[in-house]
Amino acid sequence: MPGLPLLDSIRFDQRGLVPAIAQQHDTGEVLMLAWMNRAAVEETLATGRACYFSRSRDALWRKGETSGQVQRLVDIRLDCDGDAVLLLVDQTGVACHTGRRSCFYFAPRDGVLAELTRPEVSPEALYGA
Repeated sequence: MPGLPLLDSIRFDQRGLVPAIAQQHDTGEVLMLAWMNRAAVEETLATGRACYFSRSRDALWRKGETSGQVQRLVDIRLDCDGDAVLLLVDQTGVACHTGRRSCFYFAPRDGVLAELTRPEVSPEALYGA
């Protein structure tokens, strides 16, 4: 794998997808997990803006195209097995469709699954009614 171009080194699954973790480049905050296909990786590298593959829409999903909450690519890394990517990004606004900074806001507390953060903006404000 060392020396091979990134796209040729990624081990996409049988559906042609690879999990992609978005992390804020300067704080280390884990923002979200999404999926990428080859076209999404290519577009991300070409434009410098995070592009993912939406499994529910079966189409490319350009982060922020409807909400304005874009992710500027700072760096992209491939894990040791080649089957997961890490996008170090500069997140504008919130990353989660619920209006929270991070999608990872649930945690077990005192025997229940608690919400650790509240929305910073309403989903309606991000996407309309």
